[in-house]
Amino acid sequence: MRGVARARGACGELVQGIVDGRYFLITCPIDINAEVTVTLIPGGRFEAPPGKSKALAAARLTMERLGEKRWGAGLSIYNPLPPGKGLASSTADVAAAAAATAKALGAELTLEDIKDIALAVEPSDGTFMPGVVLFDHLQGRFWEYLGEPPPLDLLIVDLGGTVDTVLFNRRRDLLKLNLNKEENVRRAVKLVREGLACGREDLLCEGATISALANQEILYKPELETLIEMATTMGALGVNIAHSGTVIGIFYRSHEVDCTGLEVKIRSVFPHVNFLRAKMTGGGVEARRASCFGGTRFLWNRHRVGPFTAVTGRGR
Repeated sequence: MRGVARARGACGELVQGIVDGRYFLITCPIDINAEVTVTLIPGGRFEAPPGKSKALAAARLTMERLGEKRWGAGLSIYNPLPPGKGLASSTADVAAAAAATAKALGAELTLEDIKDIALAVEPSDGTFMPGVVLFDHLQGRFWEYLGEPPPLDLLIVDLGGTVDTVLFNRRRDLLKLNLNKEENVRRAVKLVREGLACGREDLLCEGATISALANQEILYKPELETLIEMATTMGALGVNIAHSGTVIGIFYRSHEVDCTGLEVKIRSVFPHVNFLRAKMTGGGVEARRASCFGGTRFLWNRHRVGPFTAVTGRGR
């Protein structure tokens, strides 16, 4: 038997920082997925494509969590999200690999299981959780479901280069710099909360833009202020960023912005950028079990839970 799972990517985060001594991010899932197929291998042997050691680690951890010692796993991975950009490429690989491994064994993982496995591999974007979530991306001690995202389009601008998330989170100056921007982060969270609760896209985008600008002293993006001006003058609502990555997302309503024209305008100033178009969506992981002969046993089954507890508590 084999299991197949897909998990959301992200365009950076809506907000990231520290408030009252707690690190967190607010997810920005997009409608671009990683898909992992896991085929069981007798004898405990594990195989994955080159460069996919994190997904392979997730498969091993899933086997251990389920108490399985007879089988190994062969992983096949399709992921259109380039790594090191802040698109949650690794998180999507890891979450999908864990869910697919469990499905291949005829088992189910809870979101708590996926969270623990993901964080055992590296800091996580939390995009495997439903909707938009405020999440402790370093230790997973708290999270809060904030709601479903509005129907916003995103023009993702790739400025080039990569960032190693693990090394970034080991920076010695990170705590001090996050404390310096705490009040701006607090304000950004309030706006994003209100925007999601009231269906106010403008407030959500305002909060995300505040967080993006506040992060400039931590990971400077020299193009950011110019991109904000260019985008908003053409009708965009605001921006967000990968706080520990390289991309900038431009939020817009599809009927209000000429996205092709915006791309041309941006490239006239920054000729070496690349673009990716996406839509903001709810996070999640979908998994099914399939026969090695191609017969599907179960339809896609999205991991969902009810509303989460407050940020100071545990999710249910």
